[in-house]
Amino acid sequence: MTHYFHRQIQLWGEETQQKLQNKKIVIIGAGGLGSSLAFALGASGIGEIHIIDFDEVSLHNIHRQIAFKMGDEGKNKAQVNAELIMQRCPFTKAIAHACDFQTWNQKGIEVDLLIDATDNLPTRGDINTYAKKKQLPWIYGSVEAFHGQVCFIDKSSFNDAFKIIQKTPAGIAAPIVMHIASLQANLALRYLAGLSVKKDTLYYLFFNDEGELITQKFGLPHA
Repeated sequence: MTHYFHRQIQLWGEETQQKLQNKKIVIIGAGGLGSSLAFALGASGIGEIHIIDFDEVSLHNIHRQIAFKMGDEGKNKAQVNAELIMQRCPFTKAIAHACDFQTWNQKGIEVDLLIDATDNLPTRGDINTYAKKKQLPWIYGSVEAFHGQVCFIDKSSFNDAFKIIQKTPAGIAAPIVMHIASLQANLALRYLAGLSVKKDTLYYLFFNDEGELITQKFGLPHA
């Protein structure tokens, strides 16, 4: 294990790396954000990663959902991601759940952190409700067109800060998906490693008309 995680151990030491082996997380959604999250976190040494998605791979998913390749059409997204994690890291147990979030949370599985990789507000509302019930933090992420949002939610409430509506996403550029997922993954890894994380602050990132990347921060009120 020391050789495999050499560069991470250089960053925070063997003791912290060993602690990650005792951590459990769940990624809700295995599409665009979920694929990038699984790829980034799946080889980091987190002991157990649960991946939830009832959907199957479609041809139009492949260009931005990096876990999938041509020939994966029709396969369950969570299962493909779990297999990829197990192939890349022998120190992480990846468990696929081919179901929706409500079905998963009835299984009574205990985790240390929830990561949102969904594409709809109602499910994020369900994640928030579950997290509050279990007194767990969760990481929100969303993407659309050339912009995205990220927030480590602890004391605040997504349901109070956002209007929960059904909304069909607009088009999405593939790189912004990976960018937002990378930020989510960094927040997750810092938290699980015991490093400081800025909580309950919404980061909104977008490209303006001149192509400049703008980052804005908004504090969310505590629940």
